[in-house]
This record gives sequence, C-alpha cells and structure tokens, in this order.
Amino acid sequence: MGSQLGVSDEKILALGDYATSPLYTEAERVALEYADAITLSDRDVGDDLFARVRRFYDDDAVVELTEVIAWENASSKFNRALRIPSQGLWKRT
Repeated sequence: MGSQLGVSDEKILALGDYATSPLYTEAERVALEYADAITLSDRDVGDDLFARVRRFYDDDAVVELTEVIAWENASSKFNRALRIPSQGLWKRT
C-alpha cells in the first residue's frame, strides 16, 4: 500500500532502521516509535514519548494514529491465530 501512496521502495526497505535513517522525518520517526511502544509487549508509551507525539500531531491525529496502530495489531494477531497467510500486497519492484 505504501508504494501505491508514493512511498519509495527504498524507504519501505529502510523501515527497520527508521530511528536513524535519513529517509524518515522526525515526525515519522516519532510515529513509528509510538507504534513500536504500543505494539511490543516489552515497551510502553511513556510520558516523554507521548509528549513528542503531541508535538507533531493534534488530538484528532493522535486518536487516528492510535486507532490505526491498534487495528493493525488486532488484525495481525487475528490472522496469525487463524493461519491466514500474508496477502502479498507489497512486493519489491
């Protein structure tokens, strides 16, 4: 989906290194760190991270971002439990 929205393959492939990659803006890095904190069970959304999220995103955007992250997490767990394979929506070009 990202490549259909104009995100380069290079940027998608650099996702694992978002924290240091020059391909990501500071706002994108904060959003991805927020997603990691919500998703990974050994992390939490601390006050500092939430304050950084609020620097870049207004109330509506924070709610939407949180909802999308939560939805993707639920969808991923649902599919994994039911052995639903990846739909292969993104392939390197």
